[in-house]
Amino acid sequence: MNSDSESLQSQCLGWLLTDNVKNTDQSLECEENDGVKNLHNEATASKSSEPKLGGTPQTFQLGEIPTVLDRFQAVLKNRLQIQAQDHPPLFPWETQLIDYPDCVDEPSMTLVPAWGWMVQQSKLNLPRPLPERVFQQLLEKCQSMVTSSVPLGAKLVQVVENFFPNESQALNDIAGLVLRSTYRSVSTLNMPNIQSDYSDLQPRQQMALSLLAAKQLLENLTLPLSAASPVVERQWLTTVGNLNIKVEYQSVGITKLLVQAELPVKGTLTLRTSGTLAMATSSTPGYLNVELGCEQLNPTYTLEVEFPEVDEQSLLFVINPTV
Repeated sequence: MNSDSESLQSQCLGWLLTDNVKNTDQSLECEENDGVKNLHNEATASKSSEPKLGGTPQTFQLGEIPTVLDRFQAVLKNRLQIQAQDHPPLFPWETQLIDYPDCVDEPSMTLVPAWGWMVQQSKLNLPRPLPERVFQQLLEKCQSMVTSSVPLGAKLVQVVENFFPNESQALNDIAGLVLRSTYRSVSTLNMPNIQSDYSDLQPRQQMALSLLAAKQLLENLTLPLSAASPVVERQWLTTVGNLNIKVEYQSVGITKLLVQAELPVKGTLTLRTSGTLAMATSSTPGYLNVELGCEQLNPTYTLEVEFPEVDEQSLLFVINPTV
């Protein structure tokens, strides 16, 4: 008999016998092992003339090796299952067994919306709504550009240019048209197929629609003040209701900039200028005021609105006083 075959047979059968046979005179009960009730009896029943299981391992012919391997794998699988049941594995963060509930009903586990400010799009005067992904990116870009001192036309181009790479000349041309148009008149924008989805529009139509949205967003986020118009109001729709903001420059008595807000949910207002800030927080919906004293108006103020229950990101307004 081939020595390698005999060695393999001896190793497999030896491991099987070493791990599972406790006594050479007792039968081995393995009911879990593929329905085999008595492995010892089955292993010795094929040849009554051969010695029974004992101290000397039984040998097999070369063709019987698959049977031995199958039996070995079945017994090994059974032992691993028993070990896993007796000693279940732990997650890396666990030090002991923990029973986890099937579901969590605690309000504290509710998920925060990804972008709760986006419903403001329904308040914009657009000939066709923008896809959610496009509008979100536009709003994010407008937030980063709202405090910039560049002219509005340049802002519009910078807000949408990432959507239309290598189209700077076309964007500048259409941005000029958007600046000269009104929100209620879109016929001059040459968008005949306005009932089509955004993805089905021609590139220049997509540019015009994106620039229209960016213009309205930037104007919604900008609060201009002047001596002739010392009060300005804004409304922003969120997933939990309207945010109403009123900004007033008061010069009677103590000169100050006052922000009054009606919050749909608990939140924080932060009024900021160069080197100075004022903050107010409310734990309930309702009215909230924040103010900054000033002998004269600074060139720019920012108002940051935080609603933890609405969005992880804050909403940034810019207050631009003019003479």
